[in-house]
Amino acid sequence: MVALTRFVLRHKALVALLWVAIAAAGVMTVAGTTHRMTNSFAMPGQAFRVDDQILRLYGNGGNQPPYVPVLTAPAGQPVTDPAVAAETGRVFDAIRTAVPGVRIADYATTHNPAFVTRDGRSTFALVYVAQQNGFSGSNTLGTTISHAVTTAAPAGWQEGVTGSDLLAAGKPASASKGTGVAAEAAIGALGALAVLAVVFASFLAFLPLVIGIVSVLATFLAVGGLTEVTGVSQIVEFLIALVGLGVAIDYSLLVVSRWREERAAGRDNHDAVVEAMAHAGRAVVFSGITVAIGLASMIVLPVPMLRSVGYGGMLVPLVSVAVAVTLLPVILATAGPRLDWPRLRTERRASRVFSAWAAVVYRHRWVAALAGLGVLAALMLPALSLRLGEPGASAEATAGPAHDALATLTSGGIPAGVLTPVEILTTANPEAVAAQASSMHGVDAAFAPTTSDYRRAGTAIVTVLPTAESNLPAGQTTVGHLESKLVHQPGVVGVGGEGASLIDFDHAVYGDFPLMLALIGIATFLLLARAFRSVLLAAKAVVFNLISLAAAYGVLTWVWQDGHGSTPIWGVPATGAITMWVPLMVFAFLFGLSMDYEVFILTRIREAYDRTGDARHAVVEGLGRTGRLVTGAAAILMLTFLSMSSGPQTDLKVLATGLGAGILIDAVIVRCLLVPALVALIGPANWWMPAGLARLLRLRTPVVTASPLGPVPVVPAPELAAAAS
Repeated sequence: MVALTRFVLRHKALVALLWVAIAAAGVMTVAGTTHRMTNSFAMPGQAFRVDDQILRLYGNGGNQPPYVPVLTAPAGQPVTDPAVAAETGRVFDAIRTAVPGVRIADYATTHNPAFVTRDGRSTFALVYVAQQNGFSGSNTLGTTISHAVTTAAPAGWQEGVTGSDLLAAGKPASASKGTGVAAEAAIGALGALAVLAVVFASFLAFLPLVIGIVSVLATFLAVGGLTEVTGVSQIVEFLIALVGLGVAIDYSLLVVSRWREERAAGRDNHDAVVEAMAHAGRAVVFSGITVAIGLASMIVLPVPMLRSVGYGGMLVPLVSVAVAVTLLPVILATAGPRLDWPRLRTERRASRVFSAWAAVVYRHRWVAALAGLGVLAALMLPALSLRLGEPGASAEATAGPAHDALATLTSGGIPAGVLTPVEILTTANPEAVAAQASSMHGVDAAFAPTTSDYRRAGTAIVTVLPTAESNLPAGQTTVGHLESKLVHQPGVVGVGGEGASLIDFDHAVYGDFPLMLALIGIATFLLLARAFRSVLLAAKAVVFNLISLAAAYGVLTWVWQDGHGSTPIWGVPATGAITMWVPLMVFAFLFGLSMDYEVFILTRIREAYDRTGDARHAVVEGLGRTGRLVTGAAAILMLTFLSMSSGPQTDLKVLATGLGAGILIDAVIVRCLLVPALVALIGPANWWMPAGLARLLRLRTPVVTASPLGPVPVVPAPELAAAAS
């Protein structure tokens, strides 16, 4: 790190121009990058094969949920009357004209009473369109279909269009995309600037923000290159703009604070930069690699969307580290002293508040440890009932035309399961398959239209309307029964649709989740053992990360699945299930992000211990020097997640809640309470490093010191002082 810092300081102009050029290129290409991003959940499995075959044969459908236009005739005009039915037929024909290639099922094509409400006045259709490449509700077909229905509906009729995509968008089909990523990033940046102003009390508050902006633009440029060779999920756009901004600011916060501290200790500016990078810069590198390791777990998953999040997500911390260890020291060396004005606060001494807190925790270590573990246990408890799926329709749009159209159906006795129908592709007698499916528990209706829309190339599609939405646990059970009873029957090609895809997703992604946890845990342990020069500190960091992750899952379950926080905060009812990919995404990011604080605090504790040999002094100084940084860094990330939750998509709100809860739990309970308490409880054994592991990690030959556990090999203090942090 020292050699790298001296190199960039010798070539300051070149380094600055390079990053300016990269940022400019990022600005010019960001629109094209986001335009090329996709939202494909394709994966191996029987549902994917069936959906792909349906799409190839019929040009629509598959796991794309249908749009559901709803028509209500005036009082006294039942929609089953031939004359009234002809009017509804003309409206649905207008959709065929407006959107060529659609596949429509309604009362006229099926004669199934499931398409008619109890009062006989309202009916609906299932409109399947060509596969759309866009985030939930971001495509324009909803607007086109809504316009066609409104234009063609007879005078005096009520009309509307609903569907999973329109409800997930949380707004009318004709509305704009919501606050947008740029606006959410701006909200997060303004919040971060306010926190930085409190932390630095000088114009240095703007510096981490500049580093964050450069990092975000550089990451978009790198991801733009990825989009040219492979699909990249649109979720990456949010992660770069919001999580990337927060991570880059956190890294800058650590380095700039250490630079101010070295300046306050009397070093000249050049030496202060070098010394800050030797300690804080090294901690940033370890933190970034740890975050990248967590995200690397997603690359091996058989889901292109999640693999692309792994690729793109890994670039977020790695690019942020690159900017922090090259551009940041250049700016500090050239303009740092001038930016550090008016210097209302200096770093001459550690924070009195956090030093006093550390002393209290050290003195009452057992009480602190038991209290922290008790709080974590209470937070983890709801996670035992976590159910995977997708938010139910009631948890999506709570107002607007899509919500009103769905309310018309459900109040008329039509179950919400019509939003997520199951499609069975068969070469056998479709009427027999439909009859068998309709007799199964959890099925509201099953039908096999005889129109060319539903019969092609020797195949037929049987549509099954489940009582419960197939993305909720009850609906998933129904889909599972359909698969077990029908998939292996002669002539049945398979069961497709959104619910079947979610079942395949669950098996493909979460089947090997424990193994993935173990591999990531081992890789992280080895990295941290080298960073901390300690076995117990590294093991404790990994274990606490998993515990705080479980606590974050508990918060997700309590807030969203059970609805205890989603309704009062966001006005969204209980989702009934947690979006299938959210726990994995929370794990991938939190496992690394929360480790940042562990690295920040423990490397400083280790540095103080190597210098003094006094464990109590090390804990007090380490937390006193890093407590304000960890609090500020956590506040910045919390603000970025808060801005992410302001978007219209419920699934992104759920993700933001999980990430925010995990960061808050980790920064407050784990790092500021449990970490110092357990360092105090374990005592000298904290610094244990076996000789064999030291050789494996390419550390110098250890020496032996006394400890409560007997002779304990440790790495020599001179090397630790130079490299531990």
